[in-house]
Amino acid sequence: MEQKMTCLVIGAVPIQKKEIFKEYQPENCFVICADGGLENASRFQIRPNLVIGDFDSYEGRLPEQVETIRLKIEKDDTDTLAAVKEGIRRGFREFALFGVLGGERFDHSYANLCVLQYLCNQGCKSVLVGDSCRAFVLSEGRLTLDGMKGATVSVFPFGCSACRVSYLGLKYPLTKAVLHSDDPLGVSNRIEAEKARISVTNGEALILVQP
Repeated sequence: MEQKMTCLVIGAVPIQKKEIFKEYQPENCFVICADGGLENASRFQIRPNLVIGDFDSYEGRLPEQVETIRLKIEKDDTDTLAAVKEGIRRGFREFALFGVLGGERFDHSYANLCVLQYLCNQGCKSVLVGDSCRAFVLSEGRLTLDGMKGATVSVFPFGCSACRVSYLGLKYPLTKAVLHSDDPLGVSNRIEAEKARISVTNGEALILVQP
């Protein structure tokens, strides 16, 4: 059996279109549903490898013959962070998170950006994929955006007061420029090359990409 290299975590924010999974086919990934993420999985006939959560946001029946980890309602970790930690414990170093951005709870979206930062700090490759946005956190490294010409890119310091960045292949290039958390200078750039690159040499950056 071929080893699955990517851990796909599905959260509870409603996913509108199955096409969102086109780059990360669930059948080729290890799929973890975090609590209400089961609703999304059921909607698109995705069978998870693991289900985890306190199930306070899921009212249906848990799937049979699927490994389930039931968490206490009163806990420190969110269901998404618990799913990610379990994926790391099982040896995964690449993560794609779906159903974790948007919805009615902005605090949940922000908490999931913190999960993305957690993955970055663990040395994992990760992305949050929404219906209209992708999010990355980069710490003193390089992100290559391939085949996304025309997309809008915004870059902000995350978890720090400033970060130093360089852009290649964007409309407004930068070379080791400092972005500050109280100045949204990094908003709304545009990819103009088939292959663009964002580098962070100091601090951590949140990178948002919208087609």
